Amino acid sequence: MKREWNAIPLNETQEHIAQRRDGRPVQSGGRSEGAGSADSAGGAAWMDADSGRADAHDQAPPRLVPPAELTELAEAVLRHMGTPNGSALAVAASLVDSNLVGHDSHGVRRLPIYARAANLGQIDPAALPEVGERDGAVVTVRGNRSFGQLAAAAAVQELTAAVTANGIGVAAVRDCNHIGRLGEYVESLAEGGIIGLALCNVDPTVAPFGGRERRLGTNPLAWALPRGPVSDPAGEGPVVMDWATSAVAEGKLALARARGERAPEGVLMDSAGRVSRDPADFYGGGALLPFAGHKGYGLSVMIEAVGGLLSGGGVSCLPGYDGGNGTVLVGIDPARFMPADAFRAQVEDFCDELRRTPVAEGHDEVLVPGDVERRARAERAESGIPVPASVWDALTELVPGRPDEQGSPRGTAADPAAGGPR
Repeated sequence: MKREWNAIPLNETQEHIAQRRDGRPVQSGGRSEGAGSADSAGGAAWMDADSGRADAHDQAPPRLVPPAELTELAEAVLRHMGTPNGSALAVAASLVDSNLVGHDSHGVRRLPIYARAANLGQIDPAALPEVGERDGAVVTVRGNRSFGQLAAAAAVQELTAAVTANGIGVAAVRDCNHIGRLGEYVESLAEGGIIGLALCNVDPTVAPFGGRERRLGTNPLAWALPRGPVSDPAGEGPVVMDWATSAVAEGKLALARARGERAPEGVLMDSAGRVSRDPADFYGGGALLPFAGHKGYGLSVMIEAVGGLLSGGGVSCLPGYDGGNGTVLVGIDPARFMPADAFRAQVEDFCDELRRTPVAEGHDEVLVPGDVERRARAERAESGIPVPASVWDALTELVPGRPDEQGSPRGTAADPAAGGPR
């Protein structure tokens, strides 16, 4: 089918994303703030380059930054890169939201890497995504090498319309840069009463089960379920599951290396195929392992094929891969199967029953997906977001003339091509 590509308005989507800053409830469309559980929606090789660089500076206690202040700084960095105001706010709010829910690997530490990519021409800060002719319940969004957060949020907007009209919808995002925390987008769908599923492929960092070279990305998968009465804005919000199909997300490995910490057992191997706990072995040519052995490997294969091929971005280990996040989102309207309120109430009852499970030895409580992130959001909105000194310095260096903490203007900004967070 021939598609006509037309720029889409992002006002509503940008406002929805931006409402998350400061931990504020989402007001648009009657949605209420929900929990979020996330792991990693990796990135292309240029995005991960140098992201695991260690820095003794990070051994100092992190700076606690109010969400509004961190969003303001992130916006300033993005505007200095040439990002229009509305897009800068949307991307900044998305990144800070990752920090708010405790997933710092996909928060503001990505900005210096984005700046490097913009300097290399791999991100166009001024670009906006476009949508083609809608084909029933199916829609394709072209990222145009804009920020991936904008393209994914646009896909959510388009998918919501498709699900409203058809009861189910599928959106594929092509030509898409790093989209950030995958769980954000399914959470947004669930806040609007839609069951959300999202997946994407990523530049290869994971060895197939039984192999020792990189062939697959961390290839995350996210689900979200609407929960609780719509009339209760103080409710817990959606149930959100979001994790990488690798044994650990690359971004979390990068954080471990930056902090001088060892990796958990069984998550990576060195270039010779030997299991290791040293993050440097991964950045020295090793590979991550799939979670749960052959099971995680099989799931990753399916995500790679569906995300890469339906988006048009390609399979990441084959020629023609575009180096981005081939993203596919699916939405289902539960009201087409049963009363929406009954669905939401039964999901809440299900969660309550899970939490009532007697605890096993070594555990204090039974949680449901999203509980940890929901608690982190409440705590960090109150006490501030911990930002390592090296990340703070890297951000402030990208905004020339911005006062430092003593109120003195900083010198000339560092070259964005110098690399990612230290």
